[in-house]
Amino acid sequence: MAKDAKPAAEGADVAPARKSKKLLIIISVLVLTLGLGGLGAFFLLRQAPEHEDDGDEVAVEKAKPVKKKKADRDAPPVYVALETFTVNLIPENGDQFLQLILSVEVDDPQVGDQLKLYTPKLRNDLTLLLSSKKASELITKEGKQILAQEIRDQINGVLDPGGKGKKRDGPIKEVLFTSFIIQ
Repeated sequence: MAKDAKPAAEGADVAPARKSKKLLIIISVLVLTLGLGGLGAFFLLRQAPEHEDDGDEVAVEKAKPVKKKKADRDAPPVYVALETFTVNLIPENGDQFLQLILSVEVDDPQVGDQLKLYTPKLRNDLTLLLSSKKASELITKEGKQILAQEIRDQINGVLDPGGKGKKRDGPIKEVLFTSFIIQ
């Protein structure tokens, strides 16, 4: 019986040797392929920043002329929506409320980020302004236009406190009412 087990063991040794050679070849091909792919990716990614630096210099040079007033006039308008304001109006016939949703037209997209920074101050100042109004003042079209101008001046005063924008009327071009409800 021991002799019978020995030839079977010899046959078993031969079969795994063939499988291990195939497995070894497959693994080495995979490692070689992955290595070449990694090396190729390394060279491509290493060269990409060199080209991006060149592109950044060109982009900076091209960005300066874009800031001219002619380009700004041709640019589409940029609108920034503000959160809803709900305030008590000065009472005339009992309690009256104003719910106002507005958007502002800005001359530069970066002003939107600046608006977010000053949101608490803007909300405070606009709430004080709105709550100092009477419903009878705001019902007419002229009253709403005056309010829009006052809101515009108030926001420009916060965003441009030094008055640098007086020549160009501040960063806020126009105030637009999205919703205007008096109850």
